[in-house]
Amino acid sequence: MSRLAAIELSLPEWIDAEIDFTARYADDDARMALAIGLARRNVELGTGGPFGAAILRSDGELIAVGVNRVVPQQCSVAHAEMMAFMGAQKRLGRFRLNEDGARYLLATSAQPCAMCYGASFWAGIDELVIGARAEDVMELSEFDEGPLPADWIGELEQRGIAVRRDVQRQPARAIFELYRSLAGTSY
Repeated sequence: MSRLAAIELSLPEWIDAEIDFTARYADDDARMALAIGLARRNVELGTGGPFGAAILRSDGELIAVGVNRVVPQQCSVAHAEMMAFMGAQKRLGRFRLNEDGARYLLATSAQPCAMCYGASFWAGIDELVIGARAEDVMELSEFDEGPLPADWIGELEQRGIAVRRDVQRQPARAIFELYRSLAGTSY
């Protein structure tokens, strides 16, 4: 097999040991606590950057999680949201999550960057729940979140994706303060 015949990205081993996939996450606070907890653990264990994300059905069933793995995987697309999208798509066996008629949501510890924002349109999510804002990320770190349309929320809503921001914003911001205190790599 040639070295380019397969592309593999992986989540840290601690995910399987620490995440309860049988738990129900009934509301935005519980879903955001999960995303923030993923980001915090990723930073504490040195397994990637300060971002966490989860894909859930609207009834609170956890489908997949993701953490930022850009540096350890040497892959610029290994953002938490992208890892969660890929995990959910693999688990459900389809590239458009809501193709089955169910509603899916992405809970992310920070506002999606330009890449993850774009992927949100095609992944088949119906709701986007956000902790920290992009300005928080850029204030507290050197991450470049890239350009978004001026009315980025309106663009999502126009496509049927409901957006809720500032869910546990301060705890989400604290992850970037922790990452900065540990001199984490920004790109």
